[in-house]
Amino acid sequence: MFRSLHMKLVLVLLLLITSLMTVVGAFMMTSITGFYIDQFYQQVDSVFGDSDPANSEFVNALRREAADGGPQVLQEMIEAKAGDLGLNSSTRNYYILDGLTGAFLTGSDDKEGFETIQATANLLTARRSIAQGEEVVGDESDITAGYMDVAIPITGENNSYIIYIYDNRSTVNDLNSRLSLIIVQALLVGLLISVLLSFLLSKTMVVPIERLTEGAERVAAGDFSAPISVESTDEIGILTTTFNEMATVLRDTLEDVGNERDKLDTLFLHMTDGVVSFARDGSVLTSNPAASRMLGREVSFYDYDTLFGEQFPLSTVMTLQRPRFLSGELTAGERILEVYLSPLSGGESGGAIAVLHDVTAQRKNDEMRKEFVANVSHELRTPLTNVRSYAETIRDDENIPRDMENSFLDIIISETDRMTHIVQDLLTLSRLDSGRSDMKMERFSIRSALDSVCRAVELDAKHHGHTLVREYNAALPMIEGDRSRIEQVLMNVVGNSIKYTPDGGTITVDAGVASGKVWIEVSDTGIGIPRKDRERIFDRFYRVDKARSRESGGTGLGLSIARDIVLRHHGTIALGEHDGPGTTVRIVLPIRQEGEAGNGE
Repeated sequence: MFRSLHMKLVLVLLLLITSLMTVVGAFMMTSITGFYIDQFYQQVDSVFGDSDPANSEFVNALRREAADGGPQVLQEMIEAKAGDLGLNSSTRNYYILDGLTGAFLTGSDDKEGFETIQATANLLTARRSIAQGEEVVGDESDITAGYMDVAIPITGENNSYIIYIYDNRSTVNDLNSRLSLIIVQALLVGLLISVLLSFLLSKTMVVPIERLTEGAERVAAGDFSAPISVESTDEIGILTTTFNEMATVLRDTLEDVGNERDKLDTLFLHMTDGVVSFARDGSVLTSNPAASRMLGREVSFYDYDTLFGEQFPLSTVMTLQRPRFLSGELTAGERILEVYLSPLSGGESGGAIAVLHDVTAQRKNDEMRKEFVANVSHELRTPLTNVRSYAETIRDDENIPRDMENSFLDIIISETDRMTHIVQDLLTLSRLDSGRSDMKMERFSIRSALDSVCRAVELDAKHHGHTLVREYNAALPMIEGDRSRIEQVLMNVVGNSIKYTPDGGTITVDAGVASGKVWIEVSDTGIGIPRKDRERIFDRFYRVDKARSRESGGTGLGLSIARDIVLRHHGTIALGEHDGPGTTVRIVLPIRQEGEAGNGE
């Protein structure tokens, strides 16, 4: 009932009027009572007080009469002062009492009236003073008492009396009763006025506040379309204007926040890193598709312990102080994930957040980079071996014929050039990957290229006890291409045959023309390639038998380089059909290159 502002205003005004009238009434009644008490004692003092010489003479006359006469004389003298003392038979009377016994002798009231008066403190004070031979007036006032009195001791030579004046305060009580009635009537009128004022105040104060409340409810519901009308320039009007400005700023802020949230949602859904947030109990709060894709499961169906609890306990994560975090690697199927875990805000609403980064490709690239040096060594080992072999032969054989020495020197120079070409090939391979490599196309004799390759590997083949067979004839045509690159391809293929064929094997190089293209086949009687590895044999860094490849110096880069070069020549390289143990590699090259040199596949 009293929760509305209008009722509170009514209650406040009622309490204010009631409190005010109560305080005023109490103050007025107390003041009136005090006024009558003061007036009573002033009247007594004006007759019996010693401040006026005439009063002292009157008191002395009373003492003289008390010594020779009786109480009747005293009564006559006091009756003469009745006007000054305000005596009347209804409210204020005087009594002449025996000073020692306090017995009633005479007065303005009869003995029965006196007997209704109890022995008051002032009366007892006067009696005690007479008994002690003194004259002490009992005139102590008490505003809370229901009467006013004063006891004046009068002593003569042989007699002592007490003039006792007593007022029953009927006048004061009647006046206070009338005043109380007036206050009650004024209170009722004030209460009525307060009710009327409360309605007026509700119109000027409560109604604008109710409009503000309705406006606040609309704003809370997201409706910013109807601003509150300002109908005054007072504090409520200023408050209404400020509220409208606040609603405008809030609307603009919410629009900005909504736009930013949409951006964040879009980023969250499409970011490549996975993000998962958890509550304190380990349940999933939010996750993006990347997290489910990386972990290979729908993240929302699981909890923290299932996803990360074995490696990263949630209790450990929750004890971290921001910005500290936990990190580590997690294997999910064939993926390698970097996991970063950090607590969310503290308190009961806190939790944890996990960020996942797929480093599978990075780890594979790291492995590829680690093997790169070994692959370079593989590619350079063969020409370096040839150079060393021929150089040692020249150094150790002093009787070597001049023609043979020159031939060996030519081979050393050729192998040195080939090493230079290999390094250039690695740079070219990088350029091919970036699309910045060009081939130096020219017409050359494929037979001459085959002869050059065979001469280069002939000594290495003899060291392994291999028989190098050339089955191609002189009818091979001139072709267009980068001779050094084609020779590099042939060197890689023939070199692999020499390395992976057991000592004493046979390496056969054949070539021919078919359908306007030149084909070249290199066959060996070596270890062969298992069927499961045939599709990946031309992949970079792929090796069938890693142990034998290391022993032979292979890294799996040679055939990959050969494939890239052949593809740049718009040709093909693949494993051919082979009877018996061993391997056949078939290379097909166009006689003429179509299109712009250096284009892609």
